[in-house]
Amino acid sequence: MVNTSSQHSTPTDSPSDIPPLESGDRLIRPEFERRYNAMPNLKKAELIEGVVYVGSPLRFEPHAEPHGNLMIWLGNYKVATPGVRLGDNPTVRLDLDNEPQPDAILLIDAACGGSSHLSTDGYVEGAPELVAEVAASSASKDLYDKKRAYRRNGIQEYIVWQVFDNTVSWFSLQNGEYVALIPNALGIIQSQVFPGLWLDISALVAGNMQQVLAVLQKGLSSVEHQMFIQQISI
Repeated sequence: MVNTSSQHSTPTDSPSDIPPLESGDRLIRPEFERRYNAMPNLKKAELIEGVVYVGSPLRFEPHAEPHGNLMIWLGNYKVATPGVRLGDNPTVRLDLDNEPQPDAILLIDAACGGSSHLSTDGYVEGAPELVAEVAASSASKDLYDKKRAYRRNGIQEYIVWQVFDNTVSWFSLQNGEYVALIPNALGIIQSQVFPGLWLDISALVAGNMQQVLAVLQKGLSSVEHQMFIQQISI
């Protein structure tokens, strides 16, 4: 969360009066935000199913580099698709028990019919269409509590890159449940929400970004992508 405002604190609050956020705290969103805003040096904290998770320092290869590659892939799609917006580590207000800070979100602008919007103080409220997370392994909360919160709040697609397992899971919300999308014969997964958003899973895991972008370009050149641009620009 970007701590540029103390509006969640009462006039009598001072930083010394407000308990710090600590992993394992059980809070609801207003108190979570009050404590977060009182800690301007804190870079990342999340509220997942009523439990606080304070971020640890991030290593380069297990997190920062995969995160960067995800943003390159999603960023190229965003540039080619007017009406679509991309966010890096934004705070997302889902419900009273969940305020995550995903590694990346891709959303359709509210003016173009998207399911989320920006609050008056600049945060995302509601469910962005797609969320992506970089996780250490399949044991991460990203595949359990966070996945359950995302499903319940109606996030249409959820990508989890399990770096240590060399696996990318891409879930699609179908009839209220997350269903894993299966790569086609060429090892490519195609988004069900963002036509033209194609991903070569093996290339991404291997760090072959030239191949990742080559496959994405094929998706961006598809008829389905052109139709999608026309649809959301109406």
